[in-house]
Amino acid sequence: MISSKKVAVALSGGVDSAVAAALLLEQGWEVLGVHLRLSAAGPAPEHLKNLTGRLGIPLLELDLKEDFTREVVDYFVAEYRRGRTPSPCVRCNAAIKFGVLWKRLQARGLRYLATGHYARLQRTPQGDWGLYRGADRHKDQSYFLARLPRALLPQLLFPLGEMFKSQVRARYRDLGLPLEPGSRESMDLCFISQGGYRAFLRDQLGDRHDPPGELVDTQGRVLGRHRGLTCYTVGQRRGLGTPSSEPYYVVEIRPETNRVVLGRRQDLLSSGLLALGVNWLMDPPPGEWEADAVIRYRHPGVRARLLPLDQGRVQVSFAVPQAAVAPGQAVAFYQGGRLLGGGWIEERIK
Repeated sequence: MISSKKVAVALSGGVDSAVAAALLLEQGWEVLGVHLRLSAAGPAPEHLKNLTGRLGIPLLELDLKEDFTREVVDYFVAEYRRGRTPSPCVRCNAAIKFGVLWKRLQARGLRYLATGHYARLQRTPQGDWGLYRGADRHKDQSYFLARLPRALLPQLLFPLGEMFKSQVRARYRDLGLPLEPGSRESMDLCFISQGGYRAFLRDQLGDRHDPPGELVDTQGRVLGRHRGLTCYTVGQRRGLGTPSSEPYYVVEIRPETNRVVLGRRQDLLSSGLLALGVNWLMDPPPGEWEADAVIRYRHPGVRARLLPLDQGRVQVSFAVPQAAVAPGQAVAFYQGGRLLGGGWIEERIK
């Protein structure tokens, strides 16, 4: 019989997830540490065993490399080939950590899953569960959770939601837990170890799939040559090789013509966007309504009008024009500190 107080904690091998596990133990939970092997990168098995040994919890390692490659890495590469800017962490959370992993845990009879995300779960005045920003706004990771299944919220635990990063580090030191040799703050792209994402894409695609082409302005006039579409993202200013008294920015990437469109700062501004595949973590109103739209991680958010369309699409109109709206990125919607849901940016509205 599975205890109703048994919880699986996704252990990365780092500080945050280890402290999350320790906090749950203090609260009386029966904790199972689960580590996902997603790529060749990652903590050494010896470190994980030392960590769980010091915590006094069992360790389950799951090899999800094939799932991760199919759902995240292949998606990441395909989006760049389309001239888009992917959101691999948003994709991974929905498809892997709270998707494949959750199904594996259910098959083992577990009812709860915890992670070291800086986010909060709270009961709303209506009595259902709401997902909210973490107390530490500098570490808040709720944006990355915008596409979680709403039905899963009652089974989730985020022990660090009310804590600040400084408090988590202090707790880790107080617990005397072992640090992984060479450990550092976790990076967003966990599957890219050396050389950065551009080198990774070159290795994946090869030069023939990412040939040089023309840099043009918004009128189509040729300004120079680009090094391959994967070297550029919307909003980029540096590394364009186009000296000018007024800086150029990447405004658009056009894979169909192998062109990168450059413009001035004002050309980056958008009045809104079209979002596809919107996932809701609450009951959305049937008509047009207002919320705060966050168009990338660490974006402060902007008040916007949301107009639901058919097939999970939402038209978003900003109260104030926003710069560097990048197709492929996730957009998340908030009301106060509550995360309402999110979707994929399909196109910007000029």
